[in-house]
Amino acid sequence: MSSADDRHSAAYFNDQRDFWFNDDWLRLLARRLGLHQVRSALDVGAGQGHWTLLLAPLLAADAEIVGVEREPAWIQRAGDRARERGLGGRVRFVEGVAERLPFAEGSFDLVTCQTVLMHVRDAATVVAEMVRVVRPGGLVLLSEPNNAAGMLVAGSVEADESVAQRLERLGFLLVCQRGKAIVGDGDAAVADRLPAMLRRCGLSVVWSFTSDMTDLLIAPYDTPAQRALRAAILGGADDVWSGWSRAQAQGWFVAGGGREREFDELWERRLGEGRATRQAHREERLDTAGGHIHYLICGRRPE
Repeated sequence: MSSADDRHSAAYFNDQRDFWFNDDWLRLLARRLGLHQVRSALDVGAGQGHWTLLLAPLLAADAEIVGVEREPAWIQRAGDRARERGLGGRVRFVEGVAERLPFAEGSFDLVTCQTVLMHVRDAATVVAEMVRVVRPGGLVLLSEPNNAAGMLVAGSVEADESVAQRLERLGFLLVCQRGKAIVGDGDAAVADRLPAMLRRCGLSVVWSFTSDMTDLLIAPYDTPAQRALRAAILGGADDVWSGWSRAQAQGWFVAGGGREREFDELWERRLGEGRATRQAHREERLDTAGGHIHYLICGRRPE
């Protein structure tokens, strides 16, 4: 059995995760949604606490925040990070699973998650659980990306690729994503359908926003966000693509309708692209505007 840190999402537990949103944009969203009135919050699938700790300053000064996470090692790390930021008295992390939250109905003013629903077998079940534990009048806030959109961005490394090369990479991603959903390892395309899920759960008002943060990279990469992203890129393993191991990708590719005999060649090309990206970064010739889609989708439970 793989360890917690072998899971796909663990590849993104690094400093770049703290730069997925601009601070002023988050404060604007907080004003729009009235997050300063939140006195109790639950972060579902809290991981190592990145999203929990990012939201904490936006809530009421005395708000109590709980993060629920199934991996004990991540709970320990999340608690350590909260204490390092002086939030140990307001924030706590407990063990539990998203499909069966260990809380009574109507327990929280705010129930949220970040990049969790794309990894669960049944996102609708998790969303329903989140709605169950939010109080009447409370807010459910879902933070999820559409990763396929970013695959179309052509920075300096991709600029001279042929149309066929770019389509092949996007097609490989989409086939693997489809297979991942078919075998029950999570639906990476679920974000686009979350507003309808919230409405079906009875939330009275539903909003959808997109983050204004991009993965900007331009040498000499001299902002904190670019340095964090650069470190994540250079720290990538040569035998992993998009956070996936060969075994994961092959299983999903075949399940998604890909031809098994074609996988080896396609996989080697993906790894080659990753190596080229890292080399371009080392030589400070990787530049991109870094556009992508990251949603924040939310709704209120009727009073």
